[in-house]
Amino acid sequence: MAENQNQSSAPGASSTPAPAGAKPEGAPAGAGAPGKPGDRRDNRGGPGRGRGRPPRQAPPKPMTDDGKELVEKVVFINRCAKVVKGGRRFSFSALMVSGDKEGRVGVGFGKAQEVAECIRKGSDDAKRALVRVKIVDGTIPHEVQAEHGGGVVLLKPACPGTGIIAGGGVRAVCEAVGITDVLGKSLGSNNHANVVKATMKALSMLRTREEVLASRGKKVKESI
Repeated sequence: MAENQNQSSAPGASSTPAPAGAKPEGAPAGAGAPGKPGDRRDNRGGPGRGRGRPPRQAPPKPMTDDGKELVEKVVFINRCAKVVKGGRRFSFSALMVSGDKEGRVGVGFGKAQEVAECIRKGSDDAKRALVRVKIVDGTIPHEVQAEHGGGVVLLKPACPGTGIIAGGGVRAVCEAVGITDVLGKSLGSNNHANVVKATMKALSMLRTREEVLASRGKKVKESI
């Protein structure tokens, strides 16, 4: 009994329990200490992001040769299935439209075994096929109609505030080239490739007033 009393009255001994999260005596620094909110450490013990991976970066945006940013639009993605001995083998093709919204637009077509790869190929093809289009005050200078294969497209100029009254491939081409007000109508086949190529042909046929007067040997002041 006397020995138990002496042990309980020894200096430094305490019968109260240690608080939760307290660091035990003799433990190394940093052991058992609660971490701060949001303080994440990698496997090496230093501050990091997850397992020390670098932060994610967005893929670079497509640019023209003169440094202008391109707008890409996917018009149609087609899936083709080939039956082989082991089953089916799929391939994809993408119809792409690229433009800088300042009067240049191009159409591209890409094929691959993966969707992302065929889109990339179509984008590169459209970037190499950029053409200049005549635009006056956000619309086309005059009415025009063109056809490619079975596709026939009719475009009419519109006053400011009308918007792009068109759909499908016609809208994609008009938005990419920078037209804000136009009336469009597809009069022939609904094939996406033919509609887009007919729209490109119609836009390439546009001429401004100055070009028409110059071809007739007149000046702008003489025609007023």
